Amino acid sequence: MLANYFWKCWWKLTNWKLDGIWPPELTRAIIIVGPHTSAWDVVTGMAARSVIPIPYAHYLGKKELFDGPFGWFFEATGGVPVDRFSKNNLVEQVVQEFALRENFVLALSPEGTRKKVDRLKTGFWHIARQANVPIVMAGMDFSTKTLKLSTPFYPGEEPSEDLHRIIDFFAPVKGRHPELGMHDLKKEGN
Repeated sequence: MLANYFWKCWWKLTNWKLDGIWPPELTRAIIIVGPHTSAWDVVTGMAARSVIPIPYAHYLGKKELFDGPFGWFFEATGGVPVDRFSKNNLVEQVVQEFALRENFVLALSPEGTRKKVDRLKTGFWHIARQANVPIVMAGMDFSTKTLKLSTPFYPGEEPSEDLHRIIDFFAPVKGRHPELGMHDLKKEGN
C-alpha cells in the first residue's frame, strides 16, 4: 500500500528508531502513547503504525469529523467515530467497539490532551478492563527519536495499581515539548 510505503520512508528519513517489539499475535489491545505534547505525535504515531507494524490500529475522533467532507480520510486512517453527546459514555462506546471487532487496537493518550496535566485520565484503563484487553505503553522520545514499546499487561483490580507503573514508564520520556511531559507526575506521587 502506498500509504505504508510513505510512512516507512518518513520514519527512515527523520531518523526515528524502535525500541521493543509488537507481538504479532496481539490483535486486540489498548496502546497508550505519550507524552502527548504536540500535533507531531499524531504524525509520528501514523508512521510507527506502519513500521512496527500494527495493522489493526485505530484512534478515536468526534463523529462530526466523519460526517464532513473529509470523513473518508478519517475512516481510511483508522479513525473511529464517537458521539460526545451520547447517553452512553465514551468508555461504554469503546468497549462496544471491542465487542464488535475481532481485530482492534486502539491508540489513546493517557493525558487526554497536549497540555500539561497534574494527573492521568483513567478512561483507557477502564476500557481495557471492561473489554478484557491488554495495555501496551508507547513512549515517544523526541530527544532520541526513539519509540519505546512496553510488554503488554492486563489491568489490575484498581487503576491505582497500574498508574505508578505507567508514570514510571513515561516520566523519563521527553516529548516534542519536554516541559509538558509526565516527569512531574512522578515527583507528585500520582
